[in-house]
Amino acid sequence: MPRVLLLLPTTTYRTGDFLAAAQRLGADVTVASEKPSTLESLNPAGLLELDFRNPKEASRRALEFARRTPIDAVVGVDDDTVMAAAAIAEALELPHNPAAATLAARHKPTMRSRLAEAGVPQPRFALYRTTDDPARVAREVSYPCVLKPTFLAASRGVIRADDPAEFVAAWERVARLLREPDVVSRGGEWAQEILVEEFVAGFEVALEGLLRHGALSTLALFDKPDPLDGPFFEETIYVTPSRLPEKTQRAIENAAAAAARALGLQHGPVHAELRVGSPGPSLVEIAARSIGGLCSRTLRFGAGLSLEEILLKDALGQSVVGEKLERRAAGVLMLPIPQAGVLEQVVGLEEARAVPGIEEVTISAHPGQRLVPLPEGSRYLGFVFSRAETPAEAEAALRQAHRRLEFRIRDELSD
Repeated sequence: MPRVLLLLPTTTYRTGDFLAAAQRLGADVTVASEKPSTLESLNPAGLLELDFRNPKEASRRALEFARRTPIDAVVGVDDDTVMAAAAIAEALELPHNPAAATLAARHKPTMRSRLAEAGVPQPRFALYRTTDDPARVAREVSYPCVLKPTFLAASRGVIRADDPAEFVAAWERVARLLREPDVVSRGGEWAQEILVEEFVAGFEVALEGLLRHGALSTLALFDKPDPLDGPFFEETIYVTPSRLPEKTQRAIENAAAAAARALGLQHGPVHAELRVGSPGPSLVEIAARSIGGLCSRTLRFGAGLSLEEILLKDALGQSVVGEKLERRAAGVLMLPIPQAGVLEQVVGLEEARAVPGIEEVTISAHPGQRLVPLPEGSRYLGFVFSRAETPAEAEAALRQAHRRLEFRIRDELSD
């Protein structure tokens, strides 16, 4: 039986989907996590503790493990694991992205510099330090602009500013976030950086792709029908297949492929975010991982294969050529957190699930959980999935289901 080393942080949404995919494919699994498991001694082949923030040490430990338990594939499931996954795959002489390419996809200023050198369309940008004077920087930049951390995902800490006063307020908010202990421990030196980018007018799309020897195959193109114009950039609805003209879709795919080449990415999944305006597609970011959260559940290939099955088959060297997305349209609604506080109750679940076209409603937050909305937060209340004959019907079902849900949140100040 082939064995897959899955790098699964304890905070990921995706553990269940990847483990189910491995079981369906008949692959053995070793789960690597950043925290020790009390069961590791009882299941030494199935559990492994790795420091994802130290790729060199993670690769050393994985190589030592592989001498006892051979590994046939390595998969990192999110931004926090991709650099360790690349280092481990290199040590095991498995197909992998070069370390420099993975770093470039992980660190936004490095990504921006590589894209600029290659002439890939993207926003104008400048990098600053948190110790810089925001009032001085506010006089230097053009408006509107977007401030963001250089390493966080899911729009965390991303804020639009339209004038110097908004810029200073946004700067101070991003700087506070970057001082939070969990952010500092994740980012290290990067937690002292703020990236300022030109705001690009237009609509957003997301491309899910797979690289093999540097060639990009598009697995899915998602429309984002809700405007993402700020001041924060909370993503809500994704719908596939795209309703954009074929010419525009090809331009998006070409831009994503050019970005992957510019960074030097070679193997495995990519998730690209682009804004499309009058000049054409502009790269927001490209990550060396698959789509986050539970959003992959929108995608079905061939005879009902999940995205995780496609990724595992590819990592194991099994052909996925010809695996096409199923014909029916699908969508996902990432349920936004409307306010800070403590979740007390979710009302209307059965009503939402009864909406025609709704396939699943999953609430990932639990009663008693403290909720932090964007831009400081990084989680969703849950996910709603739809499937229909057309993208418009899939989108409409999501909106109708959302209207039937009520989240009762207690203000923490009332405690």
